[in-house]
Amino acid sequence: MAAQSDGGKSGVGFAQLYDVDTEEPLDSAAIHICQCCRTSACYWGCRSACLGSLLGGGQPAGGAGIRETYCPPREQLWLDCLWIILALLVFFWDVGTDLCLALDYYQRQDYLWFGLTLFFVLVPSVLVQILSFRWFVQDYTGGGLGEVEGLTKRGAVALGCLYPGKDRLQLATIWMWQATIHILQLGQVWRYIRTLYLGIMSRRQKEHQRRWYWAMMFEYADVNMLRLLETFLESAPQLVLQLCIMIQENRAETLQCISSLGSLLSLAWVLASYHKLLRDSRDDQRSMSYRGALLHLFWRLFTISSRVLSLALFASLFHIYFGIFVVVHWCAMAFWVVHGGTDFCMSKWEEVLFNMVVGIVYIFCWFNVKEGRTRYRMVAYYTVVLAENTILTGLWYAYRDPALTDSYAVPALCGVYLTFASGVLIMLLYYGFLHPATTHLQPSPASSCCAQLLWGLPLPPSAPPTAPPTPAHMTKSQTEDDVAETCLPVFQVRSAPPAAKPEGPLIKIDMPRKRYPAWDAHYVDRRLRRTINILQYIRPAAVGIRYRDGPLLYELLQYESSL
Repeated sequence: MAAQSDGGKSGVGFAQLYDVDTEEPLDSAAIHICQCCRTSACYWGCRSACLGSLLGGGQPAGGAGIRETYCPPREQLWLDCLWIILALLVFFWDVGTDLCLALDYYQRQDYLWFGLTLFFVLVPSVLVQILSFRWFVQDYTGGGLGEVEGLTKRGAVALGCLYPGKDRLQLATIWMWQATIHILQLGQVWRYIRTLYLGIMSRRQKEHQRRWYWAMMFEYADVNMLRLLETFLESAPQLVLQLCIMIQENRAETLQCISSLGSLLSLAWVLASYHKLLRDSRDDQRSMSYRGALLHLFWRLFTISSRVLSLALFASLFHIYFGIFVVVHWCAMAFWVVHGGTDFCMSKWEEVLFNMVVGIVYIFCWFNVKEGRTRYRMVAYYTVVLAENTILTGLWYAYRDPALTDSYAVPALCGVYLTFASGVLIMLLYYGFLHPATTHLQPSPASSCCAQLLWGLPLPPSAPPTAPPTPAHMTKSQTEDDVAETCLPVFQVRSAPPAAKPEGPLIKIDMPRKRYPAWDAHYVDRRLRRTINILQYIRPAAVGIRYRDGPLLYELLQYESSL
């Protein structure tokens, strides 16, 4: 939930704050001495002053930072709370109006519309609640965790690190509460409220701040993934259905318009919120500001409006062919995604399921799933969508009943193309002015050894050093053997080597770090998340994560909530 202004110094909410220590250099014979800041702390913990140059604080000449290292101003922290509260209101607006509309259809004895409207509300909701409760079971019982350096579920509970107390009644109460709210289809509501609570506590509780912060980040990631799944299984089909009903009946009721607007806003809001959180969760990407998130939201509003309106016009006349078109488009988009290659999930079957869901998303809007420049893929996608919209609306206009549709035929066609053009224009404004940096972090020429240490990327040979020269007796290059020693079995946990300050356990993962726009493994792998939670409760020091593709140490302690 971090945020950062575009070009300014107004950061907002729950921002990541790296603890940049300024320690005196140790003896050169002790451990590796940094060539940039002449300290030893950055070798093990990446917590030296040179990290500020690499990550955005005190940028040297020619360096490009990635994070603001100052604490966001308190007067703007309310934006985070407001964003979550508005997300809750949009959720209630979307689902509440759909249920009221279904009841209205039932009272008017339109049982077909009643059944379809209720179907698109209940079935996606039940599926999402099942998935949410399954995640709760995995997180709370340690399902699939096994043993982590001798810490089993029983041992962890005995140490009192998983639960506040050992009272079985308290545990039974938690299980009953979770079961009740999921049966009542309120799993996402509870997760939103819990995210807000954890975010506030992560700011107020100084003693165990990192625990609150990471609990908040994990919870907010979960609720955004659940909402993304639900909106494209419930809100998108519901929006097409209601527009199709209004076109067929040649009239628009007030409740139908309110319900359609709620579904449209829910789709755009979830997409903007998802991409904002995804960027905020990764330390190798710039955060998206709230101005950028709002522009992202309007981009989605207009492009989805154009797409849904063309689909509804076509479906109002060609019911069977509409189903065939949706299936063919879904298969083509799913094949495109699979062919491009994605790396979002931890297993093959989960990846296949994810690609199928992304194919559903592509029926309505663009969704980036592959690292690298997306310009050509977006041009190809929107060209196909524009051609499809033209064909769908053209067929509707050719076979419509003029006596019934002349009053809105031309405005409907204009709406399809004007909203599409407006959406593309807003998208260009977003990418031109308010989009975060599209490239990964570029190492600073002033930080040769730290850049290689942090990111595993060699610097150009021509990069001139701008840092003060380091005496020869204080330098020691990192050999390949040192890097090779960092590759340990998956999820093996050990204490970090001694440094200037006491370090916590280090989780070394024998797999490459997932590339943006994928989530990091410690967000999508429930076992790893539970391992982090266990270690944070039983060890006072920070828990570090190191992936195989470089000696980047992900210091959980260095993140501070700003609410």
